[in-house]
Amino acid sequence: MVVTDSEINPIIPELLAPAGNMEKLKTAIHYGADAVYLGGRKYSLRARAGNFDDREIRRAVDYAHDRGVKVYITINIFAHNRDLDGLEEYLLVLENADVDGLIVADPGILFICNQTVPKMPIHLSTQANVTNEASARFWAAQGVARLNLARELGLVEIREIRQATDIQLEIFVHGALCISYSGRCMLSNYFTNRDANQGDCAHPCRYSYTIVEEKRPGQYFPVEEDERGTYIFNSRDLCLLGRLPELIGAGADSIKIEGRMKSMGYVGAVVRVYRAALDYIEEQLFSGKPIQKIVLPQPFRNEINKIGTRGQTENFFDAPPSSEDMLYDIMRTNQPYAPVGIVRETRPLLIETRNVLETGDQVEYLGRELEPFTCIVTSMATVDGVTIDRANPGNLVLIETDPELRVPEINSILRKQLSMS
Repeated sequence: MVVTDSEINPIIPELLAPAGNMEKLKTAIHYGADAVYLGGRKYSLRARAGNFDDREIRRAVDYAHDRGVKVYITINIFAHNRDLDGLEEYLLVLENADVDGLIVADPGILFICNQTVPKMPIHLSTQANVTNEASARFWAAQGVARLNLARELGLVEIREIRQATDIQLEIFVHGALCISYSGRCMLSNYFTNRDANQGDCAHPCRYSYTIVEEKRPGQYFPVEEDERGTYIFNSRDLCLLGRLPELIGAGADSIKIEGRMKSMGYVGAVVRVYRAALDYIEEQLFSGKPIQKIVLPQPFRNEINKIGTRGQTENFFDAPPSSEDMLYDIMRTNQPYAPVGIVRETRPLLIETRNVLETGDQVEYLGRELEPFTCIVTSMATVDGVTIDRANPGNLVLIETDPELRVPEINSILRKQLSMS
């Protein structure tokens, strides 16, 4: 195996988090993201996320920059001629908003970006399918500053691309996977007339399928793993948490979390674990431990296992995925934990509830450290001081806990374990 310079002097990569709306942006930043990516009302591959209008983009950038965090804007649709109308004006709005980079997939959009905002850093989307070193050099020659490599690459191939070019490399490490080549899928278009490559995916890879023979209309033949059917395209979610030392050794400049359509609770919980993992690795490196010898302790795995609904896969990291990396029998697994509130004020402790919360519930406060703080809700009251025993989603409630939350922070998450019955 060739030893790279990055293995001799590894650098902790940027932690890049999704921001589907302003609340998720604030949550990601609170839990330690170095950068966030978000979409405007046009040109983004997550058309049904909350997204940001021009004024909101300005607010988001100001909020992030005040906290030392970068903001990248997705312009990653595959454009038709009609989509190009107004693009130059939009790019100038983004430049004036002082965004830190543009995420682009379409060569035509890249060309217009280079013509209109030539000083703006361009990050090539995973949709562009960079799978080899020649492709990496090609895009670098087009003025691209960073490559989000195809998700079909393994560690060996990432190392080879790193050795062949000095362009920044960004790697997806966590979140949903598409059953298509780097996300370029036509199923949604065929089934629902919603174009995934224009940002409007209906997620047909999560559907349950049966077979109909054309001369037997109305007779549905099951495609079965069990009596519930088979979800033949339904992948487990990507999780490379345990492989972070190898990615750092390979020279990754940025690690990216998927999830602009995911909940605030999901974004905060995942960012929190990956931030803690990167900080742990940095501490180990500072103490003199070589990157090849660093292994994340079991508590990191315990914590990430509390998040998500489709299980986990390392995808192509070591070898092409197999049937073990799919969920053939169900669309999703039971989610073990759910957020019940987000801290809005700290003295007294005021939370905005996201799931039902009752007096006597055991909850976990997700602070900056890896281990959650576990406590019991001993009392609740409305903002008018009326004592209540139950709060519903969206309520603002004052709570007291045992043990007391002594130093809660605004934008922190409270969660509880769900009943599996």
